[in-house]
Amino acid sequence: MTEGWASEPIDGELGLEHPALRRLYDDWRARLRGRLMPARHDFDILDLKYIIGDLQMLQVERDPLRFRFRVHATNATARLGFDLTGKTVDDYPDPDYRAMVHSLYAGVVETRKPRRVLQARYALPSLTLRWEGVILPLSDDGETVNMLMVGLHLLDRPPA
Repeated sequence: MTEGWASEPIDGELGLEHPALRRLYDDWRARLRGRLMPARHDFDILDLKYIIGDLQMLQVERDPLRFRFRVHATNATARLGFDLTGKTVDDYPDPDYRAMVHSLYAGVVETRKPRRVLQARYALPSLTLRWEGVILPLSDDGETVNMLMVGLHLLDRPPA
């Protein structure tokens, strides 16, 4: 069940609330160098250590359009109770959540523009998720999105 989620294409500033997400977006923009999108090789993983536990990297597959997790954020893995690394968005167990995520990622592939997502509340059978995220397109040729870099910030962390 989805309550109050918002998704916005980004032009310029995007109103990200969490500092690590703002920094990730700024890092993405700094690597544009006159291109529509940076490439994956423009990022050194060591430069992203500030968000590493909340970072997802997805390969874009076509015919049909699918998204394969090269890295599933470890904090999301801990929260959800399963790791999707090496799997696709199609492997999310909840069909409504799977459809929502696929739609968001497909929108970024189509527009080739970053997107901010604010999920006020999403109820899965076992838990309720609240998060802010940014979906950033990456391209080896500067034109075709071949990867997505996704930064997440859970608004409510599970009790320790």
